[in-house]
Amino acid sequence: MADSTEEVIPAGWEKRLSRSTGMHYYLNVHTKESQWDLPTAPAEPASTQGPTNIQCSHLLVKHAKSRRPSSWRQENITRSKEEAQKILEGYLQQVQSGEATLQELAQKFSDCSSAKRGGDLGSFGRGVMQKAFEEAAFALKVGELSGIVDTDSGLHIIQRTL
Repeated sequence: MADSTEEVIPAGWEKRLSRSTGMHYYLNVHTKESQWDLPTAPAEPASTQGPTNIQCSHLLVKHAKSRRPSSWRQENITRSKEEAQKILEGYLQQVQSGEATLQELAQKFSDCSSAKRGGDLGSFGRGVMQKAFEEAAFALKVGELSGIVDTDSGLHIIQRTL
């Protein structure tokens, strides 16, 4: 008789152990995309629609209700979501007007540790970023800038770089 707590992994997925965290993750054998949560449906082969990996830079402004309201810039972030929105609108306007690049602003003002790299997040596939971030990032063309994207981490401006 099978143990009722035994995990059922849907077809096309493999359970693997992360060497860096010691935690288990799940790998889609078709797309090589991974996720932390147990998949609920069989893995689908890679879509022929759009890229499987992209590269983006972003500028993150956290607020008091962010998942972790602290950053390398500020130990305790107390600004409201509305204040974060206004700040980000100002940055977006600077980039759109050509006054500054997203990378320049991210380096100075982003609440993400990627600020050191001008906001560069490197290459990533689907299932890695928070859903709203992923959807906005994959909808962009190379060089294109998003509007303001709201995630549990805070508010972002995203620019697809590859």
